Amino acid sequence: MTPPPITRIPAPGTGRSDAVASDGYVYAVATDPECADGIAAQTRNTLHDLDRLLEELGSNRTRLLQATVYLSDIALKPQMDAVWRDWIGAEANWPQRACVGVGLETGYLIEVVVIAQGL
Repeated sequence: MTPPPITRIPAPGTGRSDAVASDGYVYAVATDPECADGIAAQTRNTLHDLDRLLEELGSNRTRLLQATVYLSDIALKPQMDAVWRDWIGAEANWPQRACVGVGLETGYLIEVVVIAQGL
């Protein structure tokens, strides 16, 4: 039996992929490509980039199954959550989600990892 094909969107020059699709699922990670000032702006930019990755691999935010939000400071969660709620929309779109406070690369306040079904 031949394994299902894998489609990858490589991250620029890092030895990893920003997103991978296989067997009807999309796995993606996004950060703010502009590293904007403040958690609200970084969250908006990160989610915009996530939309792009999901679309490129045949999915979208309504197909999210799981999301992990990594924050440089867990105290930023309420501000991030306000942007997230506007982005994710109706309850029918809500994935299982966890938020974790972690050390991120200098300047980055948020990183989002998701699993979604293809369309």
